[in-house]
Amino acid sequence: MTNSTDPVSGDFPSARVEHLLGQLTLPEKIGLLHQYQAAVPRLGLRPFRTGTEALHGVAWLGPATVFPQAVGLGSSWNPELLRAVGAAVGAEVRAMHRAAPERVGLNVWAPVVNPLRDPRWGRNEEGFAEDPWLTGHLATAYAWGLRGDHPWRLRTAPTLKHFLGYNNETDRATTSSNLPPRVLHEYELPAFRAPLAADAAVAVMASYNLVNGVPAHLSPLIAEELRRYAPGEVMVVGDAGAVTNIAGAQGYLPDHVQGFAAALRAGIDNFTEDGEDRTPTVERLTEALRRGLITEADVDTAVRRILTVRVRLGELDPRDEDPYAEVSPDVVNCPAHRALAREAARQSLVLLRNDGLLPLAADPGLRVAVLGPLADTLFTDWYSGTLPYAVTAYGALAERYTTVTTHEGVDRVALRVGDRYVRCAGTPNGAALTADATDAAEDTHLDLFDWGADLSALRAVANGRHVRADEDGLLVNDRPGPGEWVVRETFRCRPGPDGTVLLHHVATDRYVTVGPDGLLRADAVDAAGATAFRVELVADGAAEAAARAAAADVAVVVLGNHPMVNGRETEDRVDLALPAGGQRLLEAVHAANPRTVLVLSSSYPYAIGWADAHLPAVLWSAHGGQEYGAALAATLTGDAEPGGRLPQTWYRDGAELPDLLDYDVIGSDATYLYYRGDPLYPFGHGLGYTRFDYADLELSAGSATADEEVGVSVTVTNSGDRPGEEVVQLYTRQRRSRVKQPLRQLRDAARITLAPGERRVVTLRLRVADLAYWDESRGRPVVEDARHSVLVGRSARDIRLVGVLAVTGGTAGWRPERESFDVGATR
Repeated sequence: MTNSTDPVSGDFPSARVEHLLGQLTLPEKIGLLHQYQAAVPRLGLRPFRTGTEALHGVAWLGPATVFPQAVGLGSSWNPELLRAVGAAVGAEVRAMHRAAPERVGLNVWAPVVNPLRDPRWGRNEEGFAEDPWLTGHLATAYAWGLRGDHPWRLRTAPTLKHFLGYNNETDRATTSSNLPPRVLHEYELPAFRAPLAADAAVAVMASYNLVNGVPAHLSPLIAEELRRYAPGEVMVVGDAGAVTNIAGAQGYLPDHVQGFAAALRAGIDNFTEDGEDRTPTVERLTEALRRGLITEADVDTAVRRILTVRVRLGELDPRDEDPYAEVSPDVVNCPAHRALAREAARQSLVLLRNDGLLPLAADPGLRVAVLGPLADTLFTDWYSGTLPYAVTAYGALAERYTTVTTHEGVDRVALRVGDRYVRCAGTPNGAALTADATDAAEDTHLDLFDWGADLSALRAVANGRHVRADEDGLLVNDRPGPGEWVVRETFRCRPGPDGTVLLHHVATDRYVTVGPDGLLRADAVDAAGATAFRVELVADGAAEAAARAAAADVAVVVLGNHPMVNGRETEDRVDLALPAGGQRLLEAVHAANPRTVLVLSSSYPYAIGWADAHLPAVLWSAHGGQEYGAALAATLTGDAEPGGRLPQTWYRDGAELPDLLDYDVIGSDATYLYYRGDPLYPFGHGLGYTRFDYADLELSAGSATADEEVGVSVTVTNSGDRPGEEVVQLYTRQRRSRVKQPLRQLRDAARITLAPGERRVVTLRLRVADLAYWDESRGRPVVEDARHSVLVGRSARDIRLVGVLAVTGGTAGWRPERESFDVGATR
């Protein structure tokens, strides 16, 4: 393709990239290798930065539309929805970039395509699914939305995270993800391959960990696998500070010059080091050139990839030639995006259990108690944007019913030291806590939040602000809640002498003391130096919530996690249990009113066996963004269907999981692919408010070769009395093999909507090449001569129809494929 404004003739944009590369000096080229790239005014290159966070909305740049967490988008199983969300996020990035181009870059760091191998991973909310096909399918759709539909121009430049084998936060910079060849090629790589092969993503971020003993930033797989998937150039960026780790925390090379040089040679094009200060990176790479560790050709290769992205983003073009340049600032949180956020939240809601209590009666006189620590609040995670507004569960239900009550269900306490109580300032900005109150007046009251794993937060009743230890260890009540990179608002309550409690501040690893001046500080290095507090119960949160439940016709208990506590970046979970305080609240409410609905809003699965055994209805979603409450209320009342299906297995207990660092999903029987136990809720599970019947399974062929594709058709009928949505799922199982095969594996899925009595023939696609396994002896994928069970149903464990396909094998293997994403009601 040519362009009349191109300074040189030939293919565009590659011709322009080569023209620019030829005019740059060597120091200028080295300056482009850092995240914050210097301007080169004489060539029309403006300052450029990589790395705008856009995981489920524009993050860290002020109010923007906040969509459900990525795992919630994953539970929609709907690539059309994800493409629409990606397009909305991309448009908002463009609008913010137009307003502040040096602050908002067009290279976006999303989506995350690491398969959700283990639900204890601290960043579980960032991925789409535990299945590599579903992850790749949805990631491709989201990336297409971000990049736009033009053949080569980009709305934004999507960057896949994090290459490779990244599923633990514990010692993430120094642990090795050991991937046997089959796990590497069958489980880890496919999720990256799909969006790159489709030309949806144009960049990749390397991960902090080592892979098979080699730092991921030096992995030969960057060149040997990653780059061969894409039809064009792929820019690879380093994660923040990760290249420094090579000669630092990882000790893999003796000095940073060698570490940076090795990263460049391995294929890292852009270094995310030292914040905005590019000087250390420039100096290290310049010294590497002097030592002969890299050549100018190595630099040119990286710069070529960077410039390709920048040219495709329209940096050098007149505004009227860039189809994505004219974006109004009004697009940010516009009505259409709000409606899309509501629909995304609805499709992320998964009905796990229902004995008929849901949907709730439409009678506005129904008395509803909305209870729990998440009943009237919305939480954001580290990669969320700033909420422009918040529709909570309580707020939305209060608009539908006349009598709606709420209570957080958390205990209210006072802390006593000797004959004095700890007092909190009532001013809006808070102040230092003091142990000088003579009685337990309201200004001594603290709400005690249990976020699980023995982690608690304290909120001062006097001003509604959370208590933290500041940088000097002084306890002050001035925070809206747990947050920021270092969470300073969490404590552990350790047992002290004679029934007292010692407060251990988690971030500083110090115990709280009361000094001679009466001020509370986190400054004791061990329990021996800590002050012992008596905890006096002012109000029993579970009892007060239960009282409200007893006076209601139905109770809705909203529980879940705080995304900044107990499972987040840098911190894995230790188990799958609900917080003890939440479990106690749930049991108390159910005892007071058996008509209790549990609504879980969480970044990850929980082991909720008690709830499944005792409650009439259970719903789950990820943290659902600004419209969460509206979507939840519509679903609870039956105005909308619960549209989601589980993208992960829900286990009965964390003891069923392998070691967190065991990445061999085949050998450890991990994920729905190999797990032989009885899950609490299986992969793909999700109920609705109507019934679907499956019949007439037909295969377009009874036998096929490795290069063929087979259509799998089934007739689905809505046999209920209301409209409904179904996600028809296709799995296969190889009956005999020379190697251990998955018990079941997802091959395709289609979301359909049917009116009562309506039936539809749904045709799913089975590519025989996808039935291959990685033959370690031959180093390539192989399709065996074998019979395969073809399984169609509602989840990995709810199979309605079974067929048989006889396959004649070969070594055709997996083919790069352009995904069209025409799934939906038309299929």
